[in-house]
Amino acid sequence: MFYKDERLALFIDGSNLYAAAKALGFDIDYKLLRQEFMRRGKLLRAFYYTALLENDEYSPIRPLVDWLNYNGFTMVTKPAKEYTDSQGRRKVKGNMDIELTVDAMELAPRVDHVVIFSGDGDFRPLVESLQRQGVRVSVVSTIRSQPPMIADELRRQADNFIELDELRDVIGRPPREPRLERDEVAVDVK
Repeated sequence: MFYKDERLALFIDGSNLYAAAKALGFDIDYKLLRQEFMRRGKLLRAFYYTALLENDEYSPIRPLVDWLNYNGFTMVTKPAKEYTDSQGRRKVKGNMDIELTVDAMELAPRVDHVVIFSGDGDFRPLVESLQRQGVRVSVVSTIRSQPPMIADELRRQADNFIELDELRDVIGRPPREPRLERDEVAVDVK
């Protein structure tokens, strides 16, 4: 479903892609992901969208954001909003749908094919609009997790659905083991 001479743009919903890959039991190697889509066409842009907790001294996503920023990805971030729900639980909200949609609409006249890495059904109207402008749209997510990570209406609207699990050997790596705390010591018992 890809043509070598078509102009491509990638739109990665960071939290959605992370959750889908985690549900499938692997991590994304973003260098390999970018290389794979450069191989498939003329990659113009690779956008990565994520919300960041501004008040945390260290955010676990910060090293990834910095690496992506230095390695050919266009980073789109905004501060996440923290709130307390009705049960008193601390929640974080950081929806990037509008930013992704605006960027895709602005870039539409300059691309032939858009690849959206998200299963969020809210993107169905975006896909429909891009298609009316003559842009082909592929969606990358998974139906192999329980529950499936892609909304049925988004999958039906896309020109092409790419099962994330089928990209595992091309763009994946095994999940990283959690680091041992300083006081913990790995002991080899024989």
